[in-house]
Amino acid sequence: MQIEVTAETFRLAQVFTISRGSRTEAQVLRVQIKEGGFSGQGECVPYARYGETLESVSAEIRGLPDRFDRAALADLLPAGAARNAVDCALWDLESKRAGKRAWELAGLPVPGPEVTAYTLSLAEPDEMQAQAEKNAHRPILKIKLGTPDDMPRLEAVRRGAPKSVIIVDANEGWSAAVYADLAPHLVRLGVALVEQPLPAGADEALIGMARPVPVCADESCHDRASLAGLAGKYDVVNIKLDKTGGLSEALRLRTAALAEGYRVMVGCMVGTSLAMAPAVLVAQGAMVTDLDGPLLLAEDRATPLFYDEKGVYPPEPALWG
Repeated sequence: MQIEVTAETFRLAQVFTISRGSRTEAQVLRVQIKEGGFSGQGECVPYARYGETLESVSAEIRGLPDRFDRAALADLLPAGAARNAVDCALWDLESKRAGKRAWELAGLPVPGPEVTAYTLSLAEPDEMQAQAEKNAHRPILKIKLGTPDDMPRLEAVRRGAPKSVIIVDANEGWSAAVYADLAPHLVRLGVALVEQPLPAGADEALIGMARPVPVCADESCHDRASLAGLAGKYDVVNIKLDKTGGLSEALRLRTAALAEGYRVMVGCMVGTSLAMAPAVLVAQGAMVTDLDGPLLLAEDRATPLFYDEKGVYPPEPALWG
């Protein structure tokens, strides 16, 4: 088994800003696994919030033994970006070797397109209103907030896109008091979902707090082991493959979360179509699909995912799975 790890950079279509900072490019790691004349690939996006860098994640992958399978991978790497890229590359390899699509190997129904949210970059209210007007045809807009001046921005987006569903991602940027103050305004403005309003380490305050808008765990939910700490705080869990450590755990997390009464959102980091491709399988029937990474790029993979008014479509075999 040969494992190749390559750092790659893709330009963004415009500067992308959240409360933690701005970026002009997506930096990703592509993993290719070759064995027996077949080749599979996967992609991950190391995330500083979780202590990951391109170098640290590359080192994790290069430290793997010469031979292993998906079942053994969970014991070799923790949930995170490194395991995600390797796990997805193994799924692709198995798919190519078997001559079957990845969803067949996973025992899933044939997937279809899923309407995806489109994320607006954090900016001054007038600029965010202009972004909203430009994208008012999109059914779901996601707004990155988590600053002291969130209400003018939210009001501006609603003016710019009066018919779009709006979801809000606070990126752990609010306190319990701020969230309680904003909640009635979120209802008034028709916000459908709030992601991670409080820091992951301080979300106990959500217990017993009124949640007139469904609250989604993002930074507070990584894999199935996270579910035990979410009770009474959240209504929805955001499944991201870079958090779960790949498609294998993402599918298990989805099953477990639904069984415990949570609704599911499937999200992403800012990556290419290769990173989104396996997540499309997890997103089937989700409350919210947020797989817009390629829509934010100025350049993408040679065989990109296809998007239209019906949403994001499953990948072609040339891309993944």
